[in-house]
Amino acid sequence: MATDYIVFVHGVNTREQREQSSYADDLFERIQDCLVQDSCQRGGLSVKVKSVPLYWGDVNKQAEDELLAKLRDPQGCCWDKLWFKEFRAKQLLQFAGDAALFISRKVGSKIVDELKQQALAHLEGYQPEDRLHLVTHSWGTVILFDILFAARWDQKGMPGYQSAQAIRQGMFGMGPNPEQGIRLASIHTMGSPIALFSLIDVVQGKDIERGQRELTQGESVQMSSHDITPQLQELLKNMHQMLGLKKLPWHNFIHPGDPVAYPLACLMSDLVDGKKRYLDIRDRVLRNSTLLDYLNQPVSQCFLSLLHGGSAHSSYWKNQEVAETIAQTIRDSAKQSLTALPCCSLPDGQGISPALVSGRRGV
Repeated sequence: MATDYIVFVHGVNTREQREQSSYADDLFERIQDCLVQDSCQRGGLSVKVKSVPLYWGDVNKQAEDELLAKLRDPQGCCWDKLWFKEFRAKQLLQFAGDAALFISRKVGSKIVDELKQQALAHLEGYQPEDRLHLVTHSWGTVILFDILFAARWDQKGMPGYQSAQAIRQGMFGMGPNPEQGIRLASIHTMGSPIALFSLIDVVQGKDIERGQRELTQGESVQMSSHDITPQLQELLKNMHQMLGLKKLPWHNFIHPGDPVAYPLACLMSDLVDGKKRYLDIRDRVLRNSTLLDYLNQPVSQCFLSLLHGGSAHSSYWKNQEVAETIAQTIRDSAKQSLTALPCCSLPDGQGISPALVSGRRGV
């Protein structure tokens, strides 16, 4: 039986011990429950899933702690006179700090190395028929997409280069041997700000469809090293041509009270897939799921509702609608794989992907 690997990547403001990385447990258990319920009650297809919770939250901790200590020094700073000190010290510092530190090559490369090492440490091996589902939250979406597609990791000899290339080569449709690696079956983004990265796209997808060429690797490094679109476009094109699949499912979950979450469906044809051939991307605005959501409804357009933004931004990990959608997508991909599709090849001991990390339970 094929295995569906669910790779989770958390966002900012997640601080746990790596050995006890439990941030995705609740959502994974909900997904499992949905799959079991479908199999038992409706006679659905039996599916085997494995959780892959990748963790990078502790990589930035030392640098942020050092900055906070300097800010709180009464001898040289006016920290005590500021308002919202607790908010500044925790939510804002960790959110902006994680983002700024990853953009830097020095710390960003440490995160890339860490994610690769986690994959190697938990590797159990995958089969050609296995599938990969990406579930990313907040800044975790930006980090994973940057590692997979940004031109800044294409510079040989630079920190993080080898780890980024190893991760890419472990995915079907990427690297020098695109026919090898585990096949991407779906993408699920939660509370994602990745829409803002359309501002650094140099050549838009609709322009490529009109005949304008995409940037070369060297041009991408020089003009926009964080531009993810050329290699994302290449992955989608390779998957479409070599596997003959339908459009890749992509669900973008948005809590209406989450100030970090942005729509994607209206933007992706500008970034990639100008003719909308490769992606089936849908924005899913979640229904109110907690009492606090309902209490905030009357003031949803007021500044006071931003006080609820933090809990809204983290609510996806316990949202039943998110779990049901992911479970249904996994079932659909399993059914689709029953048709006669070419199998992916295993790499020759090279290019190990985070998708190879096994979880703690299976269905």
